[in-house]
Amino acid sequence: MYISARVDYAMRALLELAVAQRTEPRSLLKGDAIAEKHGIPTKFLVGVLTTLRTAGILASMRGKDGGFRLAKPAKDISVADVMRALEGPLAEVRGERPEETEYVGAAEHLRDVWIATRVALRSVLENTSLADIESGELSTEVATLLATPGAWARR
Repeated sequence: MYISARVDYAMRALLELAVAQRTEPRSLLKGDAIAEKHGIPTKFLVGVLTTLRTAGILASMRGKDGGFRLAKPAKDISVADVMRALEGPLAEVRGERPEETEYVGAAEHLRDVWIATRVALRSVLENTSLADIESGELSTEVATLLATPGAWARR
């Protein structure tokens, strides 16, 4: 699975916003301040944050005292929500949904593998919220996956 810079940068920014929301629910953070803190190109990050605002994940206010904040509680924003807003469906095969693919011969059961892969992605990404990550309280399923032999090995 490829995680784009857009998603990585968005998650870092959203986690900063989650911390701010936890300490001061109506606080706003400026995109350039988040970008500087994380070493992210400002213009790129502001574009990503604007996309997330359009998707309803963020709210923003213009002006000197403006900035961004989460549009809903961090517990209600999953990693999957962010990925879909920025990159589209979690799993596609040549631009099609896995269930729409058809294979013959030796590849007849390949669609099953693609659908199972999507289920595995969903099981982690849809069930992990910004609040879970920010608090470090990841689900038992995620903890089990992290403890799987070879999980941390590069292949």
